[in-house]
Amino acid sequence: MSISLDKNIVIGITGGIAVYKSLSLIRLFKIAHCEVKVVATRNALKFITPLTIETLSQNVLYTDTFQRSEAFSVNHIAHSDWASAVIVAPATANIIGKMANGIADDALSTLLMACRKPIFIAPAMNNAMYEHPALQQNIETLVRRGIHLIKPATGFLACNAEGKGRMEEPERIFENVASYFLAPRPLQGRHALVSAGPTHEPIDPVRFIGNHSSGLMGFALAQKLAEAGAEVTLVSGPVSLSTPENGNITRIDVTTAAQMHKACRQYAARADIIVMAAAVADYTPETAEQEKIKKNTDNWQLSLTKTTDILRELGKQKTDHQIIMGFALETENEIEHAKAKLQSKNADFIVLNSLKEAGAGFIAATNKVTVFTREGAIIEIPLKSKTEIAYDLVQLICERCNCAKN
Repeated sequence: MSISLDKNIVIGITGGIAVYKSLSLIRLFKIAHCEVKVVATRNALKFITPLTIETLSQNVLYTDTFQRSEAFSVNHIAHSDWASAVIVAPATANIIGKMANGIADDALSTLLMACRKPIFIAPAMNNAMYEHPALQQNIETLVRRGIHLIKPATGFLACNAEGKGRMEEPERIFENVASYFLAPRPLQGRHALVSAGPTHEPIDPVRFIGNHSSGLMGFALAQKLAEAGAEVTLVSGPVSLSTPENGNITRIDVTTAAQMHKACRQYAARADIIVMAAAVADYTPETAEQEKIKKNTDNWQLSLTKTTDILRELGKQKTDHQIIMGFALETENEIEHAKAKLQSKNADFIVLNSLKEAGAGFIAATNKVTVFTREGAIIEIPLKSKTEIAYDLVQLICERCNCAKN
């Protein structure tokens, strides 16, 4: 029995020999009762004809940013608004580079820039290109933003080489997209508040007190909570990360601990799930100078005052239906401190970050954590990407939500 998705699907086709598989992909979505529109690059049309694409999709092919349509519309906006999802297959190194670096110079890249719907990419290229550090960095950037990667297979390539870079088969690509739409959304109807990144406490107009937090963990958690169906409010300190491309995430940018406290307090009351992943400064200067402080003395003293403990405050105000997950980073007596925080913050989970494990910590894209639960359980999560750790942590939250339901 065939799957009935009944979705609006945009398939982006770029210039590679694997485009012949795109035709089968169009057909699979049509069989699944989807409306399909295709956006192709000029190079893609050197491999297949517009007539073939339009015959299979039963829709007009979109190839030109300035293409006229029967009813007036700005096509890249109209297509992105219309789509339930966008699948780029094959995704060449060129289009992946454009997506990662914000380049919009043709119909497909412009549509992808405007799109806030789920985007899937199926890379296809020579194995040497796929393994190139620049390509891998671009893919890592896209995954952090919430793009769904359908990894290429290993096999015989068009260049007579054998290795990783062969576009996944259309059936597997279809299954990935279908699984996304058909997967249960355990957090549907719930609101999550997530804090992420550092805070910067101003000393004068050019200096501040801060830390090395990149925000990667908090952003990954926001992404995975949204994918599980939650409506997410992401309160972010100053980071260089793009908001995960999921329509369920609202981002609030702040700079200081006081601003983060105010924003979290504003949104906490309606939150069912509170995840405080931000590395909030413990102290802030008593006063911030209006002009740059000159280096006129050998010794200079800075007077600091303690900031509000946001997690502790939200824990005091916690209601029966709320779930709170806090984060801790310790350099000594880690387990004792984490257990103490679990009680003092009135949290359901405390996630202990590791600074001693190679590949873990603030800046790294990977991490190793230990989760302490209210019931006394200790869960070790080994070194893996922060996106994968975020998935594991959200699974714990989902399990707790189901318990709360029952």
